[in-house]
Amino acid sequence: MAEAAPDLNEGVLEETEDLEPLEPYDSGTFKQVTNLLNIMDSESAKTDMDGAGLDMRKTLASVIITEKATTEPSVVMNALICCLQVPQITTQRKINIYNILQEIIQQEGELEERCVQRLVSIASKEMREISEMEGYVMAEVASDTLVALSRNHFSLVMYDLQHHLKPLDLTDEFVIITLAKMANGNVFEFMPYMGITLATIFTMLRLINEAKMRQVICGAMETFCETVQFYLKHLEDSVYPVMTEDQFALKLFPMYRYFVTVWLRHHDTEVKLGVIKSLKPMLSLLLPNDDLREQVYDYIPLLLAEYQGSLEALFITQVLRQILEVSVITNTPVPPMQLHTLFTELHVQVCTKAPAQHQYSSQNLMEVLHCFVALARSYPKELMKFFFSQIEMNKEAIRVGTLSLIRAVVSAGAPRMSVRTIYLAIRVVKKTLSDTRSKVRMAILRIIGQLALSGYQDKIKGWGLKYVSVQLTLSTYKLTSHRDSFYQRDLEEKMVHKVTMETVRIITSSVRGMTKEFWVRLLCYVMETDYTEALTPICISLTNLAEHQIHGKDLEADVAGDCVCVSFPVDLPAPQKLLARLLVLMSSPYKGEGRGVAMLNLLRTLSHSLVPSLADVWEQEIPLLVQYLEEHTEFTWNQKAWEEKLIQFLKLSLKKTRTTSWSLRLSRELNYQIKSFDSPSPEKGFLYKALGSALAMSLEADKVELVLLDLLYKTDYNNDFDREGVIQCFGLCARGQVKTVLDVLQEFEDRIQESEQSWQISAWRKDHPWKREAVKSALMVMYSCVSSYCHPQLLLTHVEFPITSKIIHHYSSSCQDITLKIAFMKSVVEVAGTLRRVTDLEDFQFSPKPTLTNLIMAIIKTEPTDQLVSPLRTMAMDALSQLSKLKPFYSIEESSEMMDISIHSVISLPPPREDNESIKTLYVNALQSLEHLMEGLMQRQLDPKGLQEMVHLLEKWILSEKEWEREKAMNLHLCLMLIYIQSIGVCIPLKLGQFGMLVGLIAPCTCDTHRRTRMAAMNVLSSLLDLHASQTCSPWGVSKEKELEKCKEDLQDVDTEKIFSASLRIAKIVCMECNCDEVVSLIQKLCENIGAMDLQHDKAAVTWIGTFLQSRARELEDKVAETLGAILVQLPVVDHPEVRRLLVEGILLLAHYHQEIVLTSLLRQPLPMESHLMEVWLAVAENVPFARTMLQGLMGRLQSRFTPRVTATSKADVWRLAAVDPLMTLCTIYLLMERLDKDDKLLDLFPDLVYTLLLQLSATHRPEATSPVLKTWRLVHTETLPEEMNLQRVAIKSMKLLFRRVNSEPLLHALEEQSVWALLEHSGTFLEGVSLLARLCMQNVEGYRQRLSELVLRGMGSQALSCRISSTAVCVEFMSDPILHQEKLLRPAVLMLVKGAGQEEDEALRVLSLRALGNMALGAPRKVKQYRKLLLEQCLGSLRGPASSRVTAEGLEALTKVLAELREGDVGPSFEAISEQCRIFFDNESELLRLKAFVLFGKLAKVVRISKKHFFKGEVKRAWVPLLLHCQDPCSSTAHACTDTMFQCVRFWGWKSLQSPAEQGVTSSDDEMAVFQTNMCSILTQKQPAVLYGFLLETMTYVKNNLLRIRIAACNLAGIIMKQMSTYYLKKLDLPALRNSLQELQLDSDPGVRRAALDTLKVLDSCSQHWLLAPPQGKP
Repeated sequence: MAEAAPDLNEGVLEETEDLEPLEPYDSGTFKQVTNLLNIMDSESAKTDMDGAGLDMRKTLASVIITEKATTEPSVVMNALICCLQVPQITTQRKINIYNILQEIIQQEGELEERCVQRLVSIASKEMREISEMEGYVMAEVASDTLVALSRNHFSLVMYDLQHHLKPLDLTDEFVIITLAKMANGNVFEFMPYMGITLATIFTMLRLINEAKMRQVICGAMETFCETVQFYLKHLEDSVYPVMTEDQFALKLFPMYRYFVTVWLRHHDTEVKLGVIKSLKPMLSLLLPNDDLREQVYDYIPLLLAEYQGSLEALFITQVLRQILEVSVITNTPVPPMQLHTLFTELHVQVCTKAPAQHQYSSQNLMEVLHCFVALARSYPKELMKFFFSQIEMNKEAIRVGTLSLIRAVVSAGAPRMSVRTIYLAIRVVKKTLSDTRSKVRMAILRIIGQLALSGYQDKIKGWGLKYVSVQLTLSTYKLTSHRDSFYQRDLEEKMVHKVTMETVRIITSSVRGMTKEFWVRLLCYVMETDYTEALTPICISLTNLAEHQIHGKDLEADVAGDCVCVSFPVDLPAPQKLLARLLVLMSSPYKGEGRGVAMLNLLRTLSHSLVPSLADVWEQEIPLLVQYLEEHTEFTWNQKAWEEKLIQFLKLSLKKTRTTSWSLRLSRELNYQIKSFDSPSPEKGFLYKALGSALAMSLEADKVELVLLDLLYKTDYNNDFDREGVIQCFGLCARGQVKTVLDVLQEFEDRIQESEQSWQISAWRKDHPWKREAVKSALMVMYSCVSSYCHPQLLLTHVEFPITSKIIHHYSSSCQDITLKIAFMKSVVEVAGTLRRVTDLEDFQFSPKPTLTNLIMAIIKTEPTDQLVSPLRTMAMDALSQLSKLKPFYSIEESSEMMDISIHSVISLPPPREDNESIKTLYVNALQSLEHLMEGLMQRQLDPKGLQEMVHLLEKWILSEKEWEREKAMNLHLCLMLIYIQSIGVCIPLKLGQFGMLVGLIAPCTCDTHRRTRMAAMNVLSSLLDLHASQTCSPWGVSKEKELEKCKEDLQDVDTEKIFSASLRIAKIVCMECNCDEVVSLIQKLCENIGAMDLQHDKAAVTWIGTFLQSRARELEDKVAETLGAILVQLPVVDHPEVRRLLVEGILLLAHYHQEIVLTSLLRQPLPMESHLMEVWLAVAENVPFARTMLQGLMGRLQSRFTPRVTATSKADVWRLAAVDPLMTLCTIYLLMERLDKDDKLLDLFPDLVYTLLLQLSATHRPEATSPVLKTWRLVHTETLPEEMNLQRVAIKSMKLLFRRVNSEPLLHALEEQSVWALLEHSGTFLEGVSLLARLCMQNVEGYRQRLSELVLRGMGSQALSCRISSTAVCVEFMSDPILHQEKLLRPAVLMLVKGAGQEEDEALRVLSLRALGNMALGAPRKVKQYRKLLLEQCLGSLRGPASSRVTAEGLEALTKVLAELREGDVGPSFEAISEQCRIFFDNESELLRLKAFVLFGKLAKVVRISKKHFFKGEVKRAWVPLLLHCQDPCSSTAHACTDTMFQCVRFWGWKSLQSPAEQGVTSSDDEMAVFQTNMCSILTQKQPAVLYGFLLETMTYVKNNLLRIRIAACNLAGIIMKQMSTYYLKKLDLPALRNSLQELQLDSDPGVRRAALDTLKVLDSCSQHWLLAPPQGKP
C-alpha cells in the first residue's frame, strides 16, 4: 500500500486537474491508517459471517484514527483521501473511510481548504456516479460527508452541488437529497440559494419519469417547505437578504399545481403518497395568501378524486381539513359549487367501511368529523339539508353515520354552534325516531345525551325524555324475553340498554324539573324488571332526583305519597316488599356496575318515607355497609362476610319491629320472591338465609310451621341449589325454633307416607316429581344441619334420636347412590363435628359410632381406585376423622385397617389433568382428608411402634412404580413425621436400628425422577435428622443445616448429575449421625428395596450404600456378615449393570477393610458360581493390587488345609480359619487369574500360585483327612456339578493359565512337548509330572526360585502326606540345583529329606527323599562331604530294611551320586557295608536294582584307593562270577553297566593284559566276551586254578537262574572254564552232578538254553575223556 502511494497521488491529480496537488504526506501515518482500515475490514467480514454486532476491534481501530486526527488532521485526512482513490477498493472500505471522515469533520471543524476541496470533489463524484448495482449505502455516506463538510465549508459544498444542478438538465437524485439535507441543517445559509434551487428543480419536473426520482423530489420539497417555515418564524435571526412569505408562495405555487395536476395522477402509490405528504407543508405557505387560496380551492376536486384510488384516505382528509379549517378562520368558504362533492365524498368516508389495506381508518374518521364541523360553521343550512336527504334513504349505515356527524356538530367546542344549526339538527334527528334498528337507536340516544351535556336541556324535554323512557322499557323487555333469542341481537340490545342507562344518568344529573311520571316510571322499574343489570343507574338516578326534591323542599310530600299512598294511578311498593327486593339484590353488590352502594343510598334516602321507625337504625347502619363496599372491589370482597353483614342488618331491623307482625310479613315477602330468581344464583341463596333468619326471630310458631311446610312442599329436591338452600334455611331457623323444625320434618315425613314398601311423593309435585333419593338425601342433611345450629344444651337430647337415627334410617333404606352417600357423609361429619364442639361432653358415649363406621368403610371400599369423580372418599375420611375423636375410641387394629383402606383409596388415584380444575380440587381435598385422618388415628398410638406401623402401611406406595403414588405417599410420610415430632418429640426414643430403616426407605427417593417427590423425601429426611439429633443429643451445627438447605436447592434442579451430587452430600451428613446398628439397618433396607422401582431409584440406593461403606466400613467388623449378606441376597435380582457394579464396589469396599470375613462369605456361596458372584470376582480382578491381595488370601485358604489347626486369637482369625469349599476357592483363583490385566504376568505371585495349585492337585490324587471341607454350601441345585468342575481339572486349568501369563514361549513349548499336564492329570504319573514341572520351572523361570524353595520346604514339613510328597518331588529338582545352597536352605532341606527317607509310612515319600538326597551331589557337591554321614546312613538304611524295590533302587542311585563326590577316606566304615549290600542285588529279579547295584559297584571301584584296595579285591572276587554272567543280562542297560563295572574291577586282579577293553571303553559282543572269558580262565588256570575251580562251581549255580540269558551265559561260562581247567581240578568235579544239571537244561523251554547246555555237556564229556586218559598229576 505504501509503495502504491505515489501512483495514487498521480491518479488523484489526473482526476482533479482543477485542484492543486497535495503536499507530500507522512508515509508512516499512511501505513498506520491503512493497517487500521484493514483491521476494520477483517472485523466487518467476521461480523457478517457470525451474524453478531460490530466487534470491539473495529470500533477501536476507528477511534485510533480519529484520535490521530486530533493532532495531525491534515495528514490523516490526506491519508484517508488517498485510501479512497486506491484501485479495486471495496465498497465496505469506502463506507468505513467516509464514516471516519465524518467523525473527523465533526470533531475538527475548520479544515485545510485544499483537503476540503479534494474531499468534496471525490465525495461528489462517488455520490453521483455510484452504480445501482452497488446499492445506495455508499452514496448516502458520501452525501452525509458533504453535509458534514457544509457546516463549516458551506460555500465549497454548495458551489459543487449548484454546479451539478442545471436548468432543464436532470441531475442525480443524491444531489437533490444532499441539498435537502443541507437546507435542513443550514437554514439561514441556504436561504439565498432557495429561490434558484426551487426554480431549477421546477425546470426538471417535466423531465422526470422515474418513480424513484419523483419520490426524491417530493421529499426534498417537503423539507424545503419546512425549512422556509422555520426561516419565516425566525426572520429576526437571519443576516442574509430577507424573502417574504408571499415571495416563497409565488415560487411554490407552480410546483404545487404541477404536483396536483400531473404527479398526483401517477399510477405508483408511493409517488402519490409522496405528493400528498409534500402538499401539507406547501399549503402552510400557500393558504395564507388570499389570491393563491382561491386558486387552491380550484384543485379540491382533484384531491377528492383520489378517494377513489388506492391511496390511504387519511392523508387526503388531512389536506382537506387543512384547507377547510383555514377557510373558516379566514372567512373565505370554499365555492358552493364544490359543496355537494365535498359532502358526498366525506360522507362516504363515514358511512362506508374502509378497505382492508387502509391502516388509519379510525384516524381518518376523526379527520372527517373535523371537516364536517368546519363545513357546519360555514354552510349549516346546506349541510343539514344534505343530512336530511341522507336520512331519507333509510339505510342503517347511512343513518348511523349521519347521526354520528350530527352528534359531532352538536358537541363542537367554542365557538358554539348557532341555535339555528341545533334546531335544524334536531329536525333531522326526529326524522329517525321511529327507526327500531339498534345502531340507529343508540345514535339517537347519544345525540340526546350530547344535547343535555352541551347545554341544550330545554331542547330534549318532551320528545327526548319520552324517547329515553320508551327505549328503557323496550330494551329491558327485549333482554328479559327469550323469544327469538340470537347472540348478535342480544349483544346489540345490551349495547342499546347501556347507552340508555348512560343517557338516563346524564339527564337526571343535568336536567332540572323532572316530571313526576318519569320518577314513578323509574321507581316501578326497580321493582318489576327482571334485567337487574340496569338497576344501578336507575337507583342512582332515583337517589339524585329524591335528593334534589328533598333539598328543594318542594316534592317531599309528593315522594312520601308516591311510596305510601296511591295518589298516582300506579301500583307503588309496600315497605316490606321494597326492603325484601333491595335486600336480595344487594346480596350481589358489585353486579350491574356496583348496584349495592346505589341501592343502599336509595334505601337510606327513602328511609323516612318508607319506615319511619327504622330511620334511625338505617341512618346508623347503612353508611357502614356503604363504607365496606367502597373499601373493597369485586375482586377483594368476601361474599360470606357481606351476606353476614346484610343478615345482621336484617336482624337489627327485625329486632326493632319484633313486637309487630313486620317480621312475619317480611318472611312472607322473602318466601314469595324465591320463585323470582333462578337456581343457582347468589340472590336466591341469600333469600334462603334471610328467610331462615327472619323465621328464627318470629314469635308465632304455628305460622312459622306453615311457612316451613310450604317451603318443603314447593322445593324442587332434584335441584341441588334449591335443596341446599332449604337445608340452610331450616338450620338457621333451628337457632330459635329447633322443636318446631323437628316437628315440621316429622310431619313432612308422615304426610308423604314414607315407608320401606311405599314412597308416594310424586303425587305432591306434578310439574317435576321428586326422586326418592333426592328427598332422602335432603332429609339427612336437614337433620345434620339442625344439629349444627341447635343450641348445645338441646343437642345432646336430640343427637342420637331422632337426628342420628333418622340419618342412618334414611341411608340404609335407600338405593345408596352417590348423592345419598355424599349426603350421608356430610350429615355424619356435621353431627360429629357439632358434638366435638360441645364443651361439656365429659363421658358422653356416642352409641351410633360403630354403625356409622361400618357404613363409611363399606363406602370407601366400593370407590374406584383408578378415577376420582366425586368427593365421596374425601367426605368419608373426614367423617372417620371426626368420629375418631368421639368416645368410644377405635382399637389399634381398627385404626390400622381404616388407615390401610383409606391410603389405598387415595394414593392409587392417578393425578388429574392440568385443565380439569374440578378434579384437581377433589384430588387435593382427598389428600388433605387422608392427612387429617392419619393425624387423628396417630394420636391414639404416639410411640415408635405406632410410627413404624404407619410407615409400613406407606412403604409399598413409596416404592411404587407410578410417580404420583410415590409423591402422595412421600407427602403422607412427611405429614406423619411432622405429626409425630410435634406430638411426642424426644419423649420416647426410637428403637435400635429404626432410624436407619426409616432413612433407608426414604433415601433413594431424593433422586426420584419427580421433583416434588424429591423435595418431599428431603423434608422427611430433615425431620428424621431433627428427631434423631434431639433424641441422641448429637451436635447439629449451623454448617450442617446450611449444607442441607443447599442440597434442597440442588434437588429442585433438572440436571440428573446435580441431583445425584446433592443426594450424595445428604448421605454423607446422615452417615455421620448413625451408629453401627443404624448403618447396618439402613444398608439392609436399601438393599431390600433395590429393584422395587426404576433405575434412578436403584442408582440412588447403591450410591447411598457406597457412601456409607466408604465412611463407616472400617467400624462394621461385627456387622460385616449381615451387611454382606444383605447385598449378596439382592445382587442376583439386580438387572442393570450400573447398579450391579455399584453393589459390587460396596462388597469390595467391605473386603478392603475386612478381607477375611468377606472372603469366607464369598467362598461359602454355592457352586456352580452364579453370575452375580462371578461379577464380584471380576470387579476384584479389575483392581490389580486388590486382586493380588485377594489371591494371596485365597491361596492362604487352600494352604491352610495342609497346615496344623491353630487357635483363633481374633475375629478375623475366626473367619480366616473357617472351613470353605476348596473347589470354590480354586474356581475363584482361576477366575481372578483369567480376568487380571494381561500385562500383569503375576511373577511375584507365581511361586505361591504354583505351590498352592500343586498342593491342591496332590490332594486330589491322595485323598486324606486334612482340614474339613464344607459341603453345606456346595450345591443349591439338585443336579450334580459339571464333569469339568472338579478339583483336579480346575487346578490343572488354573496352572495352565498361570504359565500362559508368564509369557515364556520356551517354557510353554516344553510343557506341551513333554506332556506335563497329562502326567499331572493321572495319579500314576503325577509325581513324575511334578518333577518335570519343577525342572522346567528351574530352567525357564528366573528370579523366583528362592520363594518357591521356601514354600517347598514349608510343604515338606506339612502334616498332610500329599503335601509332603508333592513338596519333596519338587525338592528333588531343587536339590539338583545350587539354589538351596545359595539361599542357605540346604540344611533344613537335608534334615527334612532325611526325615522323609527314614519314615516308612509312604513309599513314594521315601523314594523322593532318597532321590533328593542323592541330587545333593548335583546341586551342592561341595556340601556332600559335610552331610556324608547323614547321606550314607539314610542310603544304607534303604538297602538294609525290608523296603520295596523302588526304595532300594533309589538308595543305590543316591549312593552312586554321593560316592561320586567323596573320597575313600570320606566314606569310612560305610564302605564295607555299601560293598556288601551292593553285591546282594547283583542277582535280584529287578532289572532296576541290578542296574543300580552294578553302577554303584563300579562307582565303589573308582573310589577305592590303597586303604580299601585289599578289601575291595576280595569283594571283586566274590562278585566276579555275577559280573561275568550279567554282562549277558537280558536288560541291555544292565548288561552295559555290568560290563563297565567288570572292566573297572579287572585292575584289582592285576591282569594288565585284560584291562585294555575297559580302558578303551569297548562294548564287547558275545564273541568278544567269550574271548575275554577264555583269556581270563587261561590266566587263572596258570596263576590261580583254585579260584577258577570256585568260579566253575559258582557258575553252575546260575544254570537254574530265572533269567534266560543268565542260564545261557552260565552254561557258556562253565564250558569255557572247564576247557581251561587243569586235570587236577577236573578230577575234583562231581561230573555226574554236573552232567545231571546240564541234562536237566535239555528240558528247558528255550532252544538257546538247550543248545548252550548241550555245548557245555559236550565240553564236559570231552574233559571227562581227557582226564581219564591223562596221567595222574599233582596239585598245581
